[in-house]
Amino acid sequence: MSSIHTIRVTKFEIGHSRRWFQMARTMASAAFLLVLAGCSSAITKLETWEGSPATAVNAATLKAPGAIHVSQVNGRSMTNYLMDDLALDYALLPGDNQVVFTYKTIWAKSGVVDNGESKVYVIESEPQVVRFDANPNETYHFEFDKPDSRQSAEKMMPEFSAAVVGENGQALAQSSNWSPDDSVLLARAPANDGAVSGYNADSLKQLKAVWGTATDEERKAFLRWAFE
Repeated sequence: MSSIHTIRVTKFEIGHSRRWFQMARTMASAAFLLVLAGCSSAITKLETWEGSPATAVNAATLKAPGAIHVSQVNGRSMTNYLMDDLALDYALLPGDNQVVFTYKTIWAKSGVVDNGESKVYVIESEPQVVRFDANPNETYHFEFDKPDSRQSAEKMMPEFSAAVVGENGQALAQSSNWSPDDSVLLARAPANDGAVSGYNADSLKQLKAVWGTATDEERKAFLRWAFE
């Protein structure tokens, strides 16, 4: 076999290998996007209660954009995801609800950045809390001023506040700064159909479970409330 023929065969094998690698990489990327889309659709609505309350069939919905990160609903911690900018819907039981969240904006840095330095500015609000009465099967969303630059974002964060707005466009409540002492310690439990007696085993079980996950500040706040 001549050297020219060998070179041609080698070039063909290399080209074929490169095309195969590019095709495999494209297929892998497409598969990843499909899986990601499937995961996104599966987690875009989160239940905010424990157990199976009867009123869950008429749950309201709170829509949160990617810039709003909900950390607690009625004292129950919400799941954290790898993608912080994922828009999520939260299913809420009808009645009083307390939602704790933060607002975060990301701005690209201009120019060259040093190795290891972040390529973006992350500007985040202080934890916010909003309390409102949710009606059965209603849909609510957040409304807030959106900065048009990093400088305006930094300027607005100390005074940041968001409103929860109903389907009719009317604001139900405005958020304010939150601290752990403001937290509702007990997550909303299923409502009892009958009269409540002096002892309830399910309530005690839930209290023990929440107490085990509560922070020191939350436990102190609860004890102050219990013995006042």
